[in-house]
Amino acid sequence: MSNENHKPETSTDGSAADTSPIRRDIGPLRIIAIGFNIPNSWVAIAASLSTALAAGGTVSLIYGTFVSCAFYTCAAVTLAELASVYPTAGGQYHFTSILAPERYNREFSYVCGMISTLSWTINAASVALIGSQLLVSFPQFFNGYEPERWHLFLIYQGLNLFSLFYNLFLLKRTNWIHDCAFVLTLSTFFVTCITCLSQSEKQSSEWVWTNFETTTGWNDGVAFMTSLVTPCYMYGGLDAALHLAEETLNASQTVPRALMATIGIGFLTAFTFAVAMAYCISDLDGLLTATMPIFQLWRTATRSDAAGVTFLVSLTIIVIFVLIAIQQTTSRLIWAFARDHGLYLSRHFSQLSPKLRGIPTNALILNTVLVFFCGCLFLASTAAFNALVSSFLLLQMISFALPAALLIYQKRSSTFLPRSRGFRVPDPVGWICNFGTIVAAVIELVFFVFPLSLPVSALSMKKTMPVSFC
Repeated sequence: MSNENHKPETSTDGSAADTSPIRRDIGPLRIIAIGFNIPNSWVAIAASLSTALAAGGTVSLIYGTFVSCAFYTCAAVTLAELASVYPTAGGQYHFTSILAPERYNREFSYVCGMISTLSWTINAASVALIGSQLLVSFPQFFNGYEPERWHLFLIYQGLNLFSLFYNLFLLKRTNWIHDCAFVLTLSTFFVTCITCLSQSEKQSSEWVWTNFETTTGWNDGVAFMTSLVTPCYMYGGLDAALHLAEETLNASQTVPRALMATIGIGFLTAFTFAVAMAYCISDLDGLLTATMPIFQLWRTATRSDAAGVTFLVSLTIIVIFVLIAIQQTTSRLIWAFARDHGLYLSRHFSQLSPKLRGIPTNALILNTVLVFFCGCLFLASTAAFNALVSSFLLLQMISFALPAALLIYQKRSSTFLPRSRGFRVPDPVGWICNFGTIVAAVIELVFFVFPLSLPVSALSMKKTMPVSFC
């Protein structure tokens, strides 16, 4: 990392965002669209539905969204305050460098940068696998096709290469696809909720709001805490807007708004979707054993294979849009990290291509290669790949907690958070959110490494913790 220890006193002094060589072409509405598209809360709930249902039924699914929203609201407020002062593509690691004691700022910043970069690469790998699972599900459901692991691997790598190609040659010319993805995801959300509720036989309100049943073997408290993986996944990639700050107009104002909009829209859509789907569940046991639980729920609720397939097609398109946006965001983080000499061969990975409208081509290619190797891990061992993917939320929250802890260490001094900043919450709220981010990280570190069920075996034991810190 660079030896420079920036202590800017305003939102522009010392901020790389104002002198960034990357072209600014993301407006305030588009950054909100991108910020929501990547976590895509209701889609995340749909993709990981069975985890929450197995560890507490509809109670875990519904009430878990409140807990998740509380965790990530704390993180979003913390990041938004810092982003309004230091709007750079480095995001958390840049905040950490500024807030850490001068003697240790390089070490803290490097650790935060590596954790953040790894979390985003793992996020890309997990979404690529979800996309491949969705694509193989169509022939699987209707032709009795049984996919082999290498089939998923090939589709995974195809999606990985497609997102690279799109980012290299098309994205800067078609930035409006983020707007299209935003419209598509909200439209699909409304259509699925309305159609399923209007066509299905409803569960009773008592069952939906009070039914707590777990098949995990854990006691109710531990089962609920482990089930939070599903609702917390709805904010995976919350920091996307931070890493696009140097391409965003008026970043010190718009990036914080995008973070808070992601929390608000995310909670409303995820909570509504969770409640709507809970009312439509007719056979919980059958849902938990289904190959694709959300498809089984949709086709049962609508009493139509055609409707279920239509919803699944929309979901697949949305996931591909998400992967493109994740590749874009991750490449900007890698580029910024290399610009600050945080990577081997930083000089190469910090280059921008003038022929391709100033995009960080080498950073994009590096991320694609890393995602490729993650796919090779899946081909070798699904258990190892699942352990890697499980570490995503932990790594992300740790990268949020580091600047939060350092902000507390600096006593939220006006030296680091000037009162004239574009996004400001009352000091008591700021303190609560900073501490809340750390508490959320500790809770995730404890409960998200628990095995999903008892008794524990060598296969069922999660390897999340050793993978995260190896």
